[in-house]
Amino acid sequence: MKVVELEDVTFRRDGKEILHGITLSVGEGEHWALLGPNGAGKSTILGFCGALTHPTSGTVRVLGHRLGRVDLQELRRRIGHVNPRHPLRSPLTVREVVLTGLDGSIETPPRRKFEPDEVDRADDLIDTFGLTGKAEDRWPTLSQGERGRVLIARALISRPRLVLLDEPSTGLDVAAREQLLETIDLLDRTHPRLSSIVVTHHLEELPASTTHALLLKEGRVVVAGPARDVLTTANVSAAFDHPISVIFDDGRWAARAGSRAAR
Repeated sequence: MKVVELEDVTFRRDGKEILHGITLSVGEGEHWALLGPNGAGKSTILGFCGALTHPTSGTVRVLGHRLGRVDLQELRRRIGHVNPRHPLRSPLTVREVVLTGLDGSIETPPRRKFEPDEVDRADDLIDTFGLTGKAEDRWPTLSQGERGRVLIARALISRPRLVLLDEPSTGLDVAAREQLLETIDLLDRTHPRLSSIVVTHHLEELPASTTHALLLKEGRVVVAGPARDVLTTANVSAAFDHPISVIFDDGRWAARAGSRAAR
């Protein structure tokens, strides 16, 4: 079953075409990574997948619905979003932040009363992602790593079929990054039918559960397919227009400038 389908998609902004003939097909249970230099078009593609942006030409289908022929608000409720720049201003508790995912809101909607089963679901997710005992902690008191895990729980509470992660490791130190990646890897076991797409600049920030990858350069697809086939020294060097050595070891990728052959 296809969760996301982009067919020959172009996108223009201020009269300039910034995406050129993009094709992407994400199946159920697949975990994709979008990588490329700044300005390559990763965030714009993620906007299509989240039903937030319409293409200039071409076709976008998300969860079986073609953009332009579907109630966008209803469709967006079935897509989870993880954005480390979550613009929350109020000192909500961890539980309250997770519950805002039911309405896709930032703050708790006025007069919103959550059902006991919704609260139980939030608490189960909080426990699943290593935040046991923190349900009453306030958002401003959390570390960046804890916030990342809260946002993953928030994305999952509406039982989405697709989760989009926009540079989820932004601002994290090495330990917090590794804890977050372990949390993302957990989805493969706790939600085996869930599909995900993560945008990042760095191969070191890819979860071990990554199944597929798409490399972008200047708004065009360099290569897309199974991650082990795509994330090679030759392909990554072509995408970033610089010699980059790619290493795959113990289920994770790493990259550095140079010519050492990939293992």
